[in-house]
Amino acid sequence: MLSLLRRITQEVTAAQSLPAALDIIVRRVRRAMRAEVCSIYLVDVNTKEYVLMATRGLNANVAGSISLKADEGLVSLVGRRAEPVNLEDAQIHPSFHYLKGTGEERYRSFLGVPIIHHRQVLGVLVVQHEDKRRFDEGEEAFLITLSAQLAGVIAHAEATGAITDLSANAVPNGSDFRYKGVPGSSGVAIGRGVVIFPPADLDVIPDRRTTDFDDEIQDFYQALEAVRQDIRRASNRISQHLSEDEKALFDVYLKILDDNSIAGEIVRKIKEGNWAQGALRQVIQAHIRQFDRMDDPYLRERASDLRDLGRRILSHLQEKAPNIAERFSEPSIIIGEELTASMLGEIPIDKIKGLVSVMGSGNSHVAILARAMGIPTVMGALDLPYAQLDKVELIVDGYLGKIFTYPSDALIENYQQIVDEERLLEEEYEVLKDLPCETLDGQRLSLFVNTGLSADIARSLDRGAEGIGLYRTEVPFMVRDRFPTEAEQVAIYRQQLEGFAPAPVTVRTLDIGGDKALPYFPIKEANPFLGWRGIRVTLDHLEIFMAQIRAMIKASADLHNLKIMLPMISNVAEVEEALALIRRGYAEVKEEGYDVKMPQVGVMIEIPAAVYQVKELAELVDFLSVGSNDLTQYLLAVDRNNPRVADLYNSFHPAVLRAMYSIVDQVKDEGVGLSVCGEMAGDPMGAILLMAMGYDVLSMSSTSLPKVKAVIRNITLAQAQYMLSEVMALSHAEAVTQTMSRLMREANIERLIRPSKTTNVA
Repeated sequence: MLSLLRRITQEVTAAQSLPAALDIIVRRVRRAMRAEVCSIYLVDVNTKEYVLMATRGLNANVAGSISLKADEGLVSLVGRRAEPVNLEDAQIHPSFHYLKGTGEERYRSFLGVPIIHHRQVLGVLVVQHEDKRRFDEGEEAFLITLSAQLAGVIAHAEATGAITDLSANAVPNGSDFRYKGVPGSSGVAIGRGVVIFPPADLDVIPDRRTTDFDDEIQDFYQALEAVRQDIRRASNRISQHLSEDEKALFDVYLKILDDNSIAGEIVRKIKEGNWAQGALRQVIQAHIRQFDRMDDPYLRERASDLRDLGRRILSHLQEKAPNIAERFSEPSIIIGEELTASMLGEIPIDKIKGLVSVMGSGNSHVAILARAMGIPTVMGALDLPYAQLDKVELIVDGYLGKIFTYPSDALIENYQQIVDEERLLEEEYEVLKDLPCETLDGQRLSLFVNTGLSADIARSLDRGAEGIGLYRTEVPFMVRDRFPTEAEQVAIYRQQLEGFAPAPVTVRTLDIGGDKALPYFPIKEANPFLGWRGIRVTLDHLEIFMAQIRAMIKASADLHNLKIMLPMISNVAEVEEALALIRRGYAEVKEEGYDVKMPQVGVMIEIPAAVYQVKELAELVDFLSVGSNDLTQYLLAVDRNNPRVADLYNSFHPAVLRAMYSIVDQVKDEGVGLSVCGEMAGDPMGAILLMAMGYDVLSMSSTSLPKVKAVIRNITLAQAQYMLSEVMALSHAEAVTQTMSRLMREANIERLIRPSKTTNVA
């Protein structure tokens, strides 16, 4: 069964259109189950009716033109129940409804299973027999398994309007195709898309229209010849160690590259309008799918040979291509399958209008960086046909997590009004820069910033930041191809400390692992978020930890504004060990003659174990900072980077709010500083609740700071405490956000944080 399921899924995935994919399903399932009828009904999103989209056994001429109402027939019964219906004689069932013109009257037995994707019923897969007999458990299990496998394929094809061949007519402007993702960074961006991708990865190469056929073909042939030469050199180097049969494998590689086979197909694709890299991807993937469907294991293995050749050709093509920065002549919307911090680092910031990532969630590090830079961003757009969106006009709605392709003039006009209103809000924020963050009744709240880039310094100071609550040292580690030296680190940290002196700068020790990888220090684990990360890595590598500690302390010479923060603390022993090493590093630097003071040391509270030991931790350190991002992730057991469960990640979950409140209660008499440096602090709604709980320092991205200040300066502490008392009794995260939205509207402060038109756009 597994091999049959795999072959059917592969064929469906390779289909060039949704109708073709559906036809493959009904044809293959009918044959596999020896059924007389196999049909697929899909739900019309507008009418909620079940439309007969494909069939083998019924009258195929009526497919696409007849349907069952949402409460009509056995098919809709399957959809309403969201579970299989298996009947020996369908026609005597009270829900049976005959669809005229299908020829269904002959068939008695009925098995229908729902096609479900992310809790949504997309349609129903049906098999039927003429005689009266119940389908057995094995047949039912097969159909359920196949339905689950195909649900994602059908959902993607529906969402993207089905896969279309590049040579098909271009989609006209004004189509307003809408795709849903996860809000990553608020704001609206209107502009052309630019698809970016990691090098030498054939699977992520986008389609891109070209009219320079001759140049693309010439580049392709040059890459082809370079690969031929590579293969000949490899053959000559090791030929003396190979038998004649083994040497013949190199000849096979050269034959695959022959003009009359694959190379000729690629040239034809280029002449049809695709650039060389896109044409290469199309042809290589089509041949790989053919090999994968073969029963012979030897022939299936040839797919890996073809994939290797494709990557080799691609690598040579990319050597001639302009680098990523040269592709941007104007500000654009950056699109990628999985955007990374290093990708963004290669693009001039002034050329980035918006970001769209197919993978990731609102709390991925790319989203956090986007918020820091004030770039509208949508993450987790799983059904977006990103490879087809190079140079396509787009709208990115970072408030609602939506992307519109080929937008109409009317939609562009609506969103342009939001952009204009955002600009007015920014002007209002400008006057707040030098004013204190203080409530109407005199409660003072300190607003710090989270940084990781040198460019953050000026931006943060311009927005009135009172210090740095979190400097992410992993960022300068990530943009290099080796560990930075101690001297290099001193220069990096000195820049941050000098930029904010005499205000405090909290520098976090290296926090890698989980979703933060160093290319030169890979950590491969089955469950990286519960593995080797944060303080666990650095305590295991004293050479890394001590170099960093000494660099931080040296960088603070004469300034004395350094605070050191330890990430991912899960027990008291880790803190005791780290403190001993920090004192040792301080003594070493002091002996070298630097004018330094022992820095304050604090820990991040981001693991549930730390919440329950916060009192003991407070007795050891000078300050505590709650990392609400990871604390939310670990309390809710939700990977914050996984778009499939992104809707479960919510910092306003009652469990998170209660944990945050309990931390304040446990350390109120300990005399330690207490702050929040997660994304919750930069959410005006979250800032109100945190202030009411008793946190007096909030650290956030520089773009969030003016919004938080505007809100805090327009309410009283008493109002904030009333809001907190109202939501702490609630049992649903949605109820918390809805209640807070209502209370903020009643207090007339919601208008300060987002354009009023955002709720009125489709």
